Amino acid sequence: MATRVNGKVVTPTGVIRQGCVELDGGRITAVAEYPSVRDGHWIVPGFVDMHTHGGGGDTFTTGDAEQARRAADFHLRHGTTTLLASLVSSPFALMRAATEAFAPLVAEGVLAGIHFEGPYLSAARCGAQNPEFLRDPSTDELAELIELGDGAVRMVTLAPERDGALEAVKLLTAHRVVAAVGHTDATYDQTRAAVAAGASVGTHLFNGMRPVHHREPGPVVALLDAPNVVCELVADGVHLHDGMLAFATSTAGPERAALITDAMAAAGMPDGDYELGGQAVTVAGGVARLARDGAIAGSTLTMDEALRHAVAAGIPIADAVRMAATTPARAIGLGDRLGALQVGLRADLVVLDDELNVVRVMRGGSWVE
Repeated sequence: MATRVNGKVVTPTGVIRQGCVELDGGRITAVAEYPSVRDGHWIVPGFVDMHTHGGGGDTFTTGDAEQARRAADFHLRHGTTTLLASLVSSPFALMRAATEAFAPLVAEGVLAGIHFEGPYLSAARCGAQNPEFLRDPSTDELAELIELGDGAVRMVTLAPERDGALEAVKLLTAHRVVAAVGHTDATYDQTRAAVAAGASVGTHLFNGMRPVHHREPGPVVALLDAPNVVCELVADGVHLHDGMLAFATSTAGPERAALITDAMAAAGMPDGDYELGGQAVTVAGGVARLARDGAIAGSTLTMDEALRHAVAAGIPIADAVRMAATTPARAIGLGDRLGALQVGLRADLVVLDDELNVVRVMRGGSWVE
C-alpha cells in the first residue's frame, strides 16, 4: 500500500520546500513538489553511520550478538537506519568470533557489515586503541575473516606505513572490502601509496593521525587531496574544532566528507565508568576519555546530534544531510540501495522538527516504534 510523507524534503540536489516522498513496498516511488504542504517537518534520508562501536550501554567490540542488536536499535531510534559494527584492535580469536556472531545480523539486515578498526595500526598514533594488540597487517588473517564473513566484512582500517599494509589494501579491495587509512604516522607519500593501492576512506580524519606540517603534509593532506577518498569527520566539537570541521568539509566537499559518530557504549547513557577494548574509560560531561592517559576514547554522539552540530557549525543542511547519509552509503558500497531520497532506493527516512530533533524514523517503509 502506497504511503506519502509530506514536508521539506532534502534530496541530493537540494531542498524541496513543499514536497513529498511517496513509497510502496519498502521502496521510494516518487519524490516531488507538493504545493499544498505548508510548514512541514524536515524529511531526510535515514542516516548511515559507517563507524560506531556501540551505544545505549551496549557495545560491538566484544562480538556479542545480543548487545549488537540492542546497540543497533538504540542508534535506529536516533535516525541511523544503516550502520557498520566497528570493533577495536583485538586478538585474532576475537575478530573471528565477532565475524561469526555478526554475520547472521548482517544477513538479517540489522547490521550493514563489520568494520575492523585495527589491529593493524600505528603504536605512535594508537589513541584509545589497546597497544598490546597492535601488529602488522596479515593477509592470511584478512583472507580468513573475509571468507568466514561471506560478505559481512565491509571495512578495515589500517596504518599504511606498517609492513604488509599495501598488500593488505590490495587484498581487501580485490574482495570489495573498503580499505581505510587511520591511526597512522604515515608520511604524505606513504599515504598516497595506500590510496594508489585502493584505500578509499580516511578514518576519523585528523584524529589518530600525524599532524599536518608544511614540510611533511602527512596523511591528512594526502587524504583530503585524493579525489576518490571519503574522509570521516566526528562532528561533536571535541574531536574537531568547528573551524576544522568546516575547513575539511569545504576542502573535500560534501560528496567526500562523511559524518560519523565513533560512538561507544556510553552514547545515550549517564556519565561514569565504561570499557573499550579492554581499557577503562571515564565519561565526564559527555566526553569519553581513557582512564590511563586521558586520550579521547570514541564519543557519546548519535547521528542526529552530529547533523545538528554540523548545521550549527555553518554547513548548509542539504550538505550536512548528504554527509550523514548519501556520502557514507556510497563510501561503503551501498549507494545504489540506500542513503538518499531517490526513486528506487530503500524507503529509509527521518522526520525532523525545525530544531532538527527526531520526530519519527522509517526503515524499509515501516515506521520504527
